[in-house]
Amino acid sequence: MSTTTLNVKLITENLADELIIGMQNASGIYIMTSFVMQSGVRLLAPHLKEAIERGADVKVLAGDYLFVTQPEGLQALRDIDSRLEARLWRSMGTSFHPKAYLFDYENGEGLLIVGSSNFSMSAMRMGMEWNLAMNAKAEPYTFQVAMDKFMQNLYHSSTLPLNEHTIALYEEEYRTCHRKNPELIRMITEMEEDEYRAENTGNPAEQTVADDEQSPIHPRFAQIDALDALERTVEEEYDKAMVVMATGLGKTYLAGFFAQRFKRVLFVAHREEILLQARRSFQRIMPDKTFGIYNGAMKERDVDCVFASIYTLGMKKHRESFTPDRFDLIVVDEFHHAAAASYLSVIQYFKPKFLLGITATPDRMDGKDVYALCDGNVAYQIHFIEAIRRGWLSPFRYFGVYDDTDYSSIRWLGTHYDDEQLTAAQLKQTLADKIYDAWNEHKQTRTIGFCSSIRQADFLAGYFQGRGVLAISLHSGAAGISREEAITRLTRGDLEIIFTVDLFNEGVDIPVVDTLLFVRPTESLTVFTQQIGRGLRLSEQKSHCTIIDLIGNYRNADVKLRLFASDQEVKGTAREAVIPSVPDGCELQLETAVINLLDELSRKKLPHRESLHRSFLELKNELGRIPTYLELHLYGGANSWEYRGEFGSYVGFLQWAECLTKEEEDVYLQYEAWIRDVEKTAMNKSYKMIVLLYMLERGPERWAGPVTSREAALFFHNYLMDKEYRRRIDFSDKDSKRLWEYNETGVSQLIERMPMTKWGSAKGSMTRFEDGVFSLRIEPASEHRSILHRWTRDICLYRLHHHFERREQKHEAMESNQVDS
Repeated sequence: MSTTTLNVKLITENLADELIIGMQNASGIYIMTSFVMQSGVRLLAPHLKEAIERGADVKVLAGDYLFVTQPEGLQALRDIDSRLEARLWRSMGTSFHPKAYLFDYENGEGLLIVGSSNFSMSAMRMGMEWNLAMNAKAEPYTFQVAMDKFMQNLYHSSTLPLNEHTIALYEEEYRTCHRKNPELIRMITEMEEDEYRAENTGNPAEQTVADDEQSPIHPRFAQIDALDALERTVEEEYDKAMVVMATGLGKTYLAGFFAQRFKRVLFVAHREEILLQARRSFQRIMPDKTFGIYNGAMKERDVDCVFASIYTLGMKKHRESFTPDRFDLIVVDEFHHAAAASYLSVIQYFKPKFLLGITATPDRMDGKDVYALCDGNVAYQIHFIEAIRRGWLSPFRYFGVYDDTDYSSIRWLGTHYDDEQLTAAQLKQTLADKIYDAWNEHKQTRTIGFCSSIRQADFLAGYFQGRGVLAISLHSGAAGISREEAITRLTRGDLEIIFTVDLFNEGVDIPVVDTLLFVRPTESLTVFTQQIGRGLRLSEQKSHCTIIDLIGNYRNADVKLRLFASDQEVKGTAREAVIPSVPDGCELQLETAVINLLDELSRKKLPHRESLHRSFLELKNELGRIPTYLELHLYGGANSWEYRGEFGSYVGFLQWAECLTKEEEDVYLQYEAWIRDVEKTAMNKSYKMIVLLYMLERGPERWAGPVTSREAALFFHNYLMDKEYRRRIDFSDKDSKRLWEYNETGVSQLIERMPMTKWGSAKGSMTRFEDGVFSLRIEPASEHRSILHRWTRDICLYRLHHHFERREQKHEAMESNQVDS
């Protein structure tokens, strides 16, 4: 028999996806399985129903061996459709163990899948299973024998048709058996049904779409603000943007809402769980579109939305199986991974209308600049501290516990500590005692403990068990319990703590977790931020999240606390460690030994904000003064737009960097909304800033007063006609060309119709346009006007320069491409 990948395929995970694909065009679907669980029927019922409605012949043969098959599962089979033929094999104590799925097609094709997976959620989604799929054309004789054998077994004298009477008869025997063996039903049934619930319940924002009757989902919290920001970005004709949203605020749903405006979408991620979760989220938002997975096991290409593994798409042959312009929108999940070569190859190959990066943690420890991959355009950013302040995430109580391990004696290998030396230092009774005591003092009800290694996780789980704690170790090498089952037991309260190694960093949501225990050195701020996010989701079952963190003299120990600091507190000076104040409802307590340790440690690497600050200081020192916004853009070492993306505005950065006088700081805080509006208002053309520049030209005392379109018309016209590039870029369309010969009425109407109306009516705008008059929604006090005039003019000149520069570069690139072609 041929064993090429075209004819035979090994399936070791997510068999359900293969079955669903097999059902899509099958004229016959034939299933023989020893056990049928309600969870498995629920999983495949919509697809079986769809096949029957299409006219497919569907037959199922289930077994009663050991009375594992659930009566509820048999009833669920009957409930799918009266045209589905199902029968029950009466084993009478003899073995009945087949697991076979056959698909017949009108064109003579066929598919046979045989292996270890029964008809259950666990077997088809989550368990350790091996199944072999065979193309009928490769072995037509074998396929036909299988079909014949199935029909013989289906109508064997040992079978009964499934009906109300036969199910009732089986249920009576089933209940009798399990009354005698209660442990069997608890172990099997709870595993199946709990895994079904783990897949389909939890945070309402992360539920799957069970049917069309689910309530529609709408943007909420930060998603609303982020969508508004993305809309402005598109209006400004950017084709790339990054959104930074703290874990728990719904980045995937945000991407789904944004994707509604595009026809063809590619979603790229590095974990299978993220792909599957994203597909479910997008399906709930856009039920009318088609969706497919593109990874090592599946190649669902001809759909509206493709959810692709970077490990598959990073291969040249798979990437180039799509044309560069195949997708209108590309979403890169957890954009902090985007600096990796595989992501870069994908980003550089495809030419979408828009590239959206989403992440909770943009600051990379390896120094690679993900900001550059989206042209520095951070459309929206919210730190988890701000999300807590707004009530969108759970408050926390942080306890810094001193760890006297001497990490300086452990060899550093560039990106991590030597595993053997680190493990040797961690597997000590005295350290386990300290960890247990700290946990026992501060814990709540459900804990995730983050460890450095499998050996440490196993060691601590065993130690805690010895102290009478319901604890387990969960990692890639763990046996006897799946991650889904562990999550279910922790959620249910049957476990107190899970010690894990990097399994709960991304793509897993457990809202009820109320305690996080860190017993590993923080080698990556990105990972630490992700892990903190595991405990901050809102849940009715908790009031706050407890964070217990062992702090020793390891790398980044002093920098990590900056994650809890507000914008105003993170000053970026290398000399000081930040011990931040925290939002209302939160606490941060450090043992005295920890405080002393932090005072001794020097920072090893700069987070992104500090790198921007350092670049600013270099230019400030060179000029001998604070650079203007335009100077920062032209001569600074960092991209100027990163300051806006990180701090909301350049003035916001100056306030953060303590470069403002007390009077200026008061003015900024009072008029921050205006400053941000000038910085971020959409600019498809230069018109808004030209009108604002005219207002500013009236001087510091009069600049903020109202203006009419006729007053601004001549200045507006002269500004655009003064430079060829301005005229060509923003004043050369059909309607504008008619105004090259100055016409006050025509220019006035253009100003009213576009910059004044659009800015005045924009959501959250600090301007208004009423009765032919354009005005600001602020009335600066006389003593504030000069400062505010200087800042507003600075932003206005920068934005005009940057707008035309960007449009000119795009024009030059297009001309270059035409020459090359």
